[in-house]
Amino acid sequence: MIRLPEAGGGTRDYTPRTEPQVPGGGGPLTSRTVFSAAHVVADPYADTTPDSPAAVDWDATLAFRRHLWSHGLGVAEAMDTAQRGMGLDWTGAAELIRRSAAEAKAVGGRIACGVGTDQLAGPEPLTGPAGLAAVRKAYEEQLALVEETGSQAVLMASRALAAAASGPEDYLELYGHLLRQASEPVVLHWLGPMFDPALDGYWGSADLDTATETFLEVIAAHPDKVDGIKVSLLDARREVELRRRLPEGVRCYTGDDFHYPELIAGDEHGFSHALLGIFDPLAPLAAEAVRTLDTGDTDGFRAILDPTVALSRHLFQAPTRFYKTGVVLLAWLAGHQDHFTMVGGLQSARSLPHLATAYELADGLGLFPDPALAEARMRSLLAVRGGL
Repeated sequence: MIRLPEAGGGTRDYTPRTEPQVPGGGGPLTSRTVFSAAHVVADPYADTTPDSPAAVDWDATLAFRRHLWSHGLGVAEAMDTAQRGMGLDWTGAAELIRRSAAEAKAVGGRIACGVGTDQLAGPEPLTGPAGLAAVRKAYEEQLALVEETGSQAVLMASRALAAAASGPEDYLELYGHLLRQASEPVVLHWLGPMFDPALDGYWGSADLDTATETFLEVIAAHPDKVDGIKVSLLDARREVELRRRLPEGVRCYTGDDFHYPELIAGDEHGFSHALLGIFDPLAPLAAEAVRTLDTGDTDGFRAILDPTVALSRHLFQAPTRFYKTGVVLLAWLAGHQDHFTMVGGLQSARSLPHLATAYELADGLGLFPDPALAEARMRSLLAVRGGL
């Protein structure tokens, strides 16, 4: 029995499970392409301040990526889950990309890496033609590095572009240039403002219907350079409508951490592949579910994955951008790292009751390979942060 804090005050008793339910690794997934956006492991002994560059434990970070590859998932590297723009700057992201790409080659793992403009992070946003030129140069630098490593590029939404663009035409021109320049097909990433408020009005309009038309216009002009789109708007209806309008051969990678089972399962008109932050903690169950789907058993797929949605919705509750804290908590409880310290001190971004519920939901799913270890670590966190 463990005593867990309640959100409204007080505590409740919870009896942890004693046996894990986590499946082992397996072969490649065949019916869907599935990426997990992976978190970074901080170096807890680094003497850092809030203004210091990120201190990363490279051994533990790469070990976690090997864990994801062992289950047959691809790794989406240096994405939002890796704290891009929330503790990890471009210098740190570039090193992460280099190291993870080399590791992917060594083990035969699939990898795609985020291309952004975070070199331009500063107190004042760049605007006008000079701002657009700076955004273009920053994107080009990152695209060149990702392609040099042999990784697939994911063109991430840019805070700097959102600030500099005056309308849809600026997005059409800049993305068109980048797609013509790319040597291999890329994934276009549309991250909604619920994940990053600075991206409100992306594609030149705060109206999502208008923004969607610009997004589709970019793709239609360069279908041979777009492997797929990654949509993170937490709107299943909109994603289904969007994927039905994609040119032949362009995939939809769901980034919807609220509705992923139904979107991946699909309907008579098609389905979504996946590039999801929630598949960081869910990797074993996600892989087992997709392998079940590979056999044509959609009901079995849903039976495995549907029960995980409550945990995902909890981790991604508003403010959604702080979901990384719960992801790293679960990695620590599962034994994938030795501490609950995050780049930029983000381990403090969620309340103790929130973390306690995350533990309870994950334990109920059987996610922890060693439930006793998870319980002991949760007890230590409760003692230090809550006196329980």
